[in-house]
Amino acid sequence: QVQLVESGGGLVQAGGSLRLSCAASGGTFSNYRMGWFRQAPGKERELVARISGSGWGTYYADSVKGRFTISRDNAKNMVYLQMNTLKPEDTAVYYCAAGVALGSYDSWGQGTQVTVSS
Repeated sequence: QVQLVESGGGLVQAGGSLRLSCAASGGTFSNYRMGWFRQAPGKERELVARISGSGWGTYYADSVKGRFTISRDNAKNMVYLQMNTLKPEDTAVYYCAAGVALGSYDSWGQGTQVTVSS
């Protein structure tokens, strides 16, 4: 299983930007589909964006489409989430996840807090 460590969270004002990073180790990174999830207090964890192993295929939740961009660097075993035009409703703990089988994620990071103030 791959190990994942997120970084880059913090406090930002509405309209601002943050870039989350996720470092992977212990596996063949390009074999993994990567996803960014988030969980706000009292809410279920939701998929924000995902990217295929090659990096060519991406998906975004409607709530972040046009504002967030997921990318990966397979040479560095890194995946990123660029978040622009942040809104207070984007406040959540953001998790990086990796999976091989379609629809499943087997490895999770510890999460990084993103707080957007109004």
